[in-house]
Amino acid sequence: MPARLRLLRAATVLLTAGLVILLLVAGLAALGTWSSVADRDAPRTTSAADLDLALNDMDAQAANTLLSNGDAGKGRLQTPYTKAVGFYGDARRQIGHDLRTLAVAAQGSPADEKTVESLTDDFAEYQELIGRALENEGHHGGKPAALADYRRATDLLRTQLLPAAGNLVSSNDAAFEAEYSSAGTTLSAQLAAVLALGVLLLAVLGVLQWYLARSFRRILNPGVLAATICTLFAVALGSKVLSASADHLRVARHDAFDSVVALSRARAIAYDANADESRYLLDPQRRIQYEDSFLAKSQALYGLKRATLSTYDDELAATWRAYRADHHDLRFTGEFRRELDNITFPGERAAAEKTVDTYAVYQRDDRRIRALLAAGKEREAVEFCMDWAPGTSNAHFGAWMAALDRVVGINRAHFTSSVDGGRSALNGLLPWAGGLLGAAMLLAVLGLRPRLAEFR
Repeated sequence: MPARLRLLRAATVLLTAGLVILLLVAGLAALGTWSSVADRDAPRTTSAADLDLALNDMDAQAANTLLSNGDAGKGRLQTPYTKAVGFYGDARRQIGHDLRTLAVAAQGSPADEKTVESLTDDFAEYQELIGRALENEGHHGGKPAALADYRRATDLLRTQLLPAAGNLVSSNDAAFEAEYSSAGTTLSAQLAAVLALGVLLLAVLGVLQWYLARSFRRILNPGVLAATICTLFAVALGSKVLSASADHLRVARHDAFDSVVALSRARAIAYDANADESRYLLDPQRRIQYEDSFLAKSQALYGLKRATLSTYDDELAATWRAYRADHHDLRFTGEFRRELDNITFPGERAAAEKTVDTYAVYQRDDRRIRALLAAGKEREAVEFCMDWAPGTSNAHFGAWMAALDRVVGINRAHFTSSVDGGRSALNGLLPWAGGLLGAAMLLAVLGLRPRLAEFR
């Protein structure tokens, strides 16, 4: 009998210690996952998306500077010119910051290191071309030479810089997804192991209680009973922590960050489309190319099958009315569709719908710009395109970007909240689970001591 009691005691101690170690390992692994998600994976992806946006913005502002400068300053549109110069400098500084961040993040990945190195070299060449274009523009009659340099710069942007930046967004987002999948699988396995080990420990404690009751003619052993209760609570807490971590991770990655990525892409595409309007006005020889490019970007944002610029507005209005009447009636594709398919948080749908409403206003402005140009009113078209006064295209573009930023803000806030929630669950509940298991081990040992003492 004492040998059996010692065996059951040893089994209880070993199983309890094993469960403590399992929870400790799982907790440290989960904390490591949250650190990777919050401090590495998400910032890398957003930095790549910011780079994509800043490149588009910088090229747009270069076109706006050339377009609004007149002839070496004569006939200059002062407010658009001043704003374009300021925004150009902001975008250039942002690109420098993003390239430095991505260079550090790329260490250990030969493909990403090569991409960042190529981006840095190409960006230096791009700046040189834009610098020459702006210098030529400063001379009387220098617009043809400036335009030639700008064409080379924007071609470099489209063929080298933007594809490379897009690859960085995709590769970093894929790395984040791989981290998420691996962590989700690990958490599921650890949860199953905690439950299995916990059930086994409770079974051993139940057998011990039964054996004591049968052998010593007593109903319950208080120490073993208390150890059983502590174990039950510890297993419940440990399971809750791991399950909550998996839920918070899913919300952070798919409910929140998927939308952040889609909307970041939408913002970069929007800036490039806005630049296409300026390029369209700036370069008569490439107007057909830039008009096609603007339509392609519109389709990437809000895709309508077989739509042309002349039919796009009516089809957008019709499909959007259908969606507003029935949120399951989604007759369009693109980044806006991706966001509307992933509505999760309070206020997100209204903010996303506001984004499409403001986008529709901006699209109608584009048709007005083209109509003014077709009517021979080029200066009016340029002024309407580039002015920031209420009711102008840039003002409406700003309203669209503000609406888009609100949706991004909602998803970023919930991403941060999920990260904080996951960390809080681990730091707040896991120590309690470990403490309860330690108490269970001690209570079981103390509960058996009087019984074993009877055999000395």
